[in-house]
Amino acid sequence: MWTACKVKVQDSLATASITLRRCLRLGATMAKSKFEFAEKHNFAKPNDSRALHLMTKCAQTVMEELEDIVIAYGQSDEYSFVFKRKTNWFKRRASKFMTHVASQFASSYVFYWRNYFEDQPLLYPPGFDGRVVVYPSNQTLKDYLSWRQADCHINNLYNTVFWALIQQSGLTPVEAQGRLQGTLAADKNEILFSEFNINYNNEPLIYRKGTVLIWQKVDEVMTKEIKLPTEMEGKKMAVTRTRTKPVPLHCDIIGDAFWKEHPEILDEDS
Repeated sequence: MWTACKVKVQDSLATASITLRRCLRLGATMAKSKFEFAEKHNFAKPNDSRALHLMTKCAQTVMEELEDIVIAYGQSDEYSFVFKRKTNWFKRRASKFMTHVASQFASSYVFYWRNYFEDQPLLYPPGFDGRVVVYPSNQTLKDYLSWRQADCHINNLYNTVFWALIQQSGLTPVEAQGRLQGTLAADKNEILFSEFNINYNNEPLIYRKGTVLIWQKVDEVMTKEIKLPTEMEGKKMAVTRTRTKPVPLHCDIIGDAFWKEHPEILDEDS
C-alpha cells in the first residue's frame, strides 16, 4: 500500500486539534487559515511566485531528508508526499510520518524564508497541519494526485478572474464573488479574454498545473581543489558531478503520458 502525507500551511497562533481515524488517516487542523498569514506578509494576488518557490524548496528539503519519498505534488498552500509502496520508515507508523514531514517542512519554511522574501520579514512562525492516508493501489494513488491537480486548476481559474475583477475593474470582493456566482469554466475564460485580454491557457504552468517533484539525475558544476604535481599544487578546478535530486516539473499528471514516461514511480518493487 502507498503511504501519502500532506502538509498544509496554517496560522500557528491557533491551537491544533488532532484526531486519529481509521485507515491510518491522521489529521491536524488549526482554526485559522492561510489567508491571514498571506495578508500580513503581503502575498501577491492571485499568485505569489515567491511563496510557491519557497514551498517547493521546503518540499525538496523534505525529500532529501526522507529519501523513501518517490513523488511530491504541490499547489497553493499545500504539498503531498508519496512514500515507496514497501517503505518501512518509522515502522510505518502514521504519526511518525506526519510529524517528521510536517516538522521538516515547517523548519525549512522559516530557514529559507529570507531567500525568497528579501524585503518582507517573517512576522511570526507559521505552522503546518498534516495527515497520512494509505492508498491500496496504483490507480487510487493516481486518482488522488489527479484530484489535487484538478483542484489546482479550478481554484486558480477562479482566483485569476476574481482578482482581475478587483484589481482591474475596481469591484469589491463581495461584488466580484457575486459576479462569478454560478459561472462555469467557459464563462470564466470568456470574462478573462473579453474583459481583460487574458488567455488563461497562456498563464504560467506553475499556477495552472502546480509543481511535481520527482527524483532525476542532474549534473552539477562545483569548484574543487585538486591535488596536482608540485608546480600546480592547490589549483582549483571546475568539476562536474552527477547526483540524483528532487527536480520540479510543471506538467500534466492526470493523463497517462506522465506515468508512462516515469514508470519507476509506481514500480511494484519501490
